[in-house]
Amino acid sequence: MRIEAAVSLACLLAAAAAGADRKATPEEARKFIDDVEQKLVVLGVDSSRADWIRSTYITDDTEELSAKLDERSIAAGVKYAKESTRFDGLKLDPVTARKIKLLKLSLTLATPNDPKESEELTRITSGMEGTYGKGKYCPAGPQSCKDLEELSKVMAESRDPKQLLDAWTGWHAIARPMRRDFVRYVALANKGAQQLGFKDNGAMWRSKYDMEPDAFAKELDRLWEQVRPLYLSLHAYVRARLREKYGDAVPAQGPIPANLLGNMWAQEWDNIYPLVAPANADPGYDLTALLKKRDTKPLDMVRYGEAFFGSLGFDPLPQTFWERSLFVKPADRDVVCHASAWDVDNVNDLRLKMCIQITGEDFLTIHHELGHNFYQRAYSKLPPSFRDSANDGFHEAVGDTIALSITPDYLVKIGLLDRAPDPSKDIGLLLHRALDKIAFLPFGLVIDQWRWKVFSGEIPPEKYNETWWQLREKYQGIAPPVGRSEADFDAGAKYHVAANVPYMRYFLADILQFQFHRALAQAAGCTGPLNRCSIYGNKAAGARLNAMLQLGQSRPWQDALEQIAGTRQMDASAIRDYFAPLEKWLDEQNRGKPSGW
Repeated sequence: MRIEAAVSLACLLAAAAAGADRKATPEEARKFIDDVEQKLVVLGVDSSRADWIRSTYITDDTEELSAKLDERSIAAGVKYAKESTRFDGLKLDPVTARKIKLLKLSLTLATPNDPKESEELTRITSGMEGTYGKGKYCPAGPQSCKDLEELSKVMAESRDPKQLLDAWTGWHAIARPMRRDFVRYVALANKGAQQLGFKDNGAMWRSKYDMEPDAFAKELDRLWEQVRPLYLSLHAYVRARLREKYGDAVPAQGPIPANLLGNMWAQEWDNIYPLVAPANADPGYDLTALLKKRDTKPLDMVRYGEAFFGSLGFDPLPQTFWERSLFVKPADRDVVCHASAWDVDNVNDLRLKMCIQITGEDFLTIHHELGHNFYQRAYSKLPPSFRDSANDGFHEAVGDTIALSITPDYLVKIGLLDRAPDPSKDIGLLLHRALDKIAFLPFGLVIDQWRWKVFSGEIPPEKYNETWWQLREKYQGIAPPVGRSEADFDAGAKYHVAANVPYMRYFLADILQFQFHRALAQAAGCTGPLNRCSIYGNKAAGARLNAMLQLGQSRPWQDALEQIAGTRQMDASAIRDYFAPLEKWLDEQNRGKPSGW
């Protein structure tokens, strides 16, 4: 028996060694990824259902169950991505090669192979997110504590510079304890990315975009240069108006203090619109008032959105959408009211989660969210690996593209407005939108520009905060309102940095939505000002939109962009076209005043 056991063991070891030496084959790669994507679909659906319950029935139990299923799904994705590296270097058919590439790139964080380091990285990232989520500013003890929501309200509504400075410095202090953990997070995240074959974690993030990582970075700079003149005009106008309000606290020429722009991170400036609004800025109608005058109900709001897509030639939403969505905040339980579009089973279980208010803002939001739902359904017949947007900027861009068609003419066509106001009324509307969209663009760049340089080692830990503010001044023309040092960790005061969430998708979405809108307006035969164009009711525009949506991420994003815009290159000139009336007006207001910083 001992001899037989020894022989058997020798045979097993020999077989294992032979298996280790044997090279993988293209057929094994195809079978591997086809099997993996089916397993991940099952895990993903389980996770989505648990996440839905957690968001619509908030209890300790639903949060615990959701976290466990999310962790199971993420762990499987990491495991399979690492296993797929054994097929590196094989000549694979295009579909298999793309599926394996997307499997690796689906990760925003690749934990190292060493179990102890993997556990450490998971603990660190969870801890940083927890520190952010529990962050409070307590100027005078526990009874005086304010969380981010309360501090953001101060930033949005107060016009007292001392209050604004207090709220700003109070929130930014919560990130200081993260600094040491962030240094270790960078080292471990880089190690995990390198084990998957990437130069560093930033290179892994940039590799998602069907371009060489460095080429993608240069593409972003090109897009920024296209739109920078408009940003400079907006910045100069806002700075001059804020100087009228705050005096020498705002320089005549130089960066604007970050606490005076109505937002904790100075990423959008629409909250200060009342301070900078032009005379006679009344757009001629109030959408909220029009909706309430009609006695519009929450479901009516969603029906308007569905009818928009129906007018483009899209099929109605499934009956389950109306049965399973959350439209109104329940009276009997806590829910997450933040609006979101869901595709629970990756096929046709589409849902909207939103606590609808009868307001113009929610009217736009519903059109935006349904853009996600119709995109999800358009690619639902593709293999599971391809059921997503062409790149991560496309999904947000589609929703925002639809929202850009909520014009006065559209409101006339659906009977909410008797007649469209004169285009001379558009300056206020355009300025308000620019304070949101244009002001955001450089911030959308800075978040990941800084992290990419941190991951590559170009920014060492001892210069984290210094270079953070150098980049914010370079791109945004803003400055900290008080002195900062390397004891601070101001980047960590933004959720996406603390929580390891890539940010470039939001910059891309801001660029792409205007490019999509211009292309669809041209398809619809619109010849007026771009900001007045709506694609509502135009089947040709709908067909062009659907041609892009149904590709999902089965092909490089350049192919999808070509379907909708007739070009393979992102183009920020559409933003300048859309805001042309405003840019002309801003240049007139700025004549003789300093620009830049």
